[in-house]
Amino acid sequence: MTVLKPRIAIDGYNLSLDQGTGVATYCRNLTQRLHALGAEVGVLYGQKSSSGRDDLLREVGLYDATPRPLPPRQQAYEDFRARLKLAMGPMARAVPRTDRVVLRGLEARLPQADRLWNVPGLFRAAVQRAAPGRKFGRVRLPDRQDVMHWTFPLPLRVEGARNIYTIHDLVPLRMPYATLDSKRRYLGTIRRIAAEADHIATVSEASKRDIMNLLGVPEERISVTYQCVEIPAALAEKPEALARAEVKGAFGLEWGGYWLFFGAIEPKKNIGRIIEAYLASGSPWPLVICGKHGWQVRQELALLFEDDHRQFPEDTRYDGPQGMTRKLRDRVILLDYAPFRLLVSLIRGARSLLFPSLYEGFGLPALEAMLLGTPVLTSNVASLPEVVGDAALMVDPYDTRAMAEAIQALDANDDLRAELSWRGPRQAALFDAAHYDARLVEMYAKLGIALGRAGE
Repeated sequence: MTVLKPRIAIDGYNLSLDQGTGVATYCRNLTQRLHALGAEVGVLYGQKSSSGRDDLLREVGLYDATPRPLPPRQQAYEDFRARLKLAMGPMARAVPRTDRVVLRGLEARLPQADRLWNVPGLFRAAVQRAAPGRKFGRVRLPDRQDVMHWTFPLPLRVEGARNIYTIHDLVPLRMPYATLDSKRRYLGTIRRIAAEADHIATVSEASKRDIMNLLGVPEERISVTYQCVEIPAALAEKPEALARAEVKGAFGLEWGGYWLFFGAIEPKKNIGRIIEAYLASGSPWPLVICGKHGWQVRQELALLFEDDHRQFPEDTRYDGPQGMTRKLRDRVILLDYAPFRLLVSLIRGARSLLFPSLYEGFGLPALEAMLLGTPVLTSNVASLPEVVGDAALMVDPYDTRAMAEAIQALDANDDLRAELSWRGPRQAALFDAAHYDARLVEMYAKLGIALGRAGE
């Protein structure tokens, strides 16, 4: 007897971004685990690539890193066309998967998918078209799907499928001063999701409470799956001598001789207070800040540029291994970006991760550092206490003095760092693939979708 595999589609909204994000990691891990659980997985993209009859052009366009920018007037026309098509319920076109496009070396950035589809300009059009009271854009897929799992709160639905939406956090509502999006448009989208979603997934009990309290969603319509933290063994278990050489050669840093923050440089990450606390701690070790520049980066890095604005942002760029780091104020090193293979070594070699974020839906950087055995200093707010358990040092993220004292404690106490290094991987194991699989199986069962278990 042939048992049909459940068909589950995932959106590729965050997968198409140049530099990785926590949501992109969530999406990739979700495709991998659903595939391991026996599902047939498809990914829906909204790239600008052609939807015409040329199979090769559609495939090439999906992976094109530098799509040609259009003149403003033509872009406005294309946006109008995309919104018009979305209003009529576009049919996604399948993107062929052949060996004509060389993808070797990109595996870590790609989802594990059996099918790929694309609707040109889909996500851009959906966001532009969204408005309070307006129905979501409807998308049709050429193959019937049991579930469409939106990994980000997009104003879209797939017809003929049960639609799950992952709401990672409600930061635009809890901290409206920390994001740039239109709060009116965001609230309209999130309220419609709350009312119409077949189910809502989220990544922490803290986010679940926010969804219930701010949006009035009943508890039974929300599932907490957390996130899955996995780092390839080739990177996590790389011989320490080789990892040391990478950290020294690429960044000019000594193993165990620096503090580290990695993630987007934006208001909720609390970079300004991290720098202030670090300087107040008097630590002789440099502080490394690795992350792409987000909104209000000037304010967050103000202590570094207060007397010479000409240094910003030209002195903070990624120029390859020889030009990665630019020392600013002698004690703080900014890295715009580090490839994941080098970032893992950078995390492993850090004295501690400093991650006292003001608000997180989950807090993946803290968990990744713990998995690698790096001590973590983090916040005692939002999701972070439930994620790090007793395996990290926690402080009030608004208390700079407490933060500075925690840095001093980590600096002076070898036993404390060793204890946190031991506890970290054990706490991170609670978020491994097996635990994540069990949570996914339970959530999808609520929609009548029977997923198998990996290995069965």
